[in-house]
Amino acid sequence: MTSKSVATALTLYRARTLTLEQAATVGGCSTAQLEESAQAFAPTTGDAPADD
Repeated sequence: MTSKSVATALTLYRARTLTLEQAATVGGCSTAQLEESAQAFAPTTGDAPADD
């Protein structure tokens, strides 16, 4: 599992090109590991720009 393969898998999963299971296979990790990685890259509520 490399960070590049996981990033690619997350991108394809978020684009709904792959299922979570397929993305985990592409990333060379388990679905649980992929979910953890996805949470690490998820935007936090405080990072969104204000709509003024």
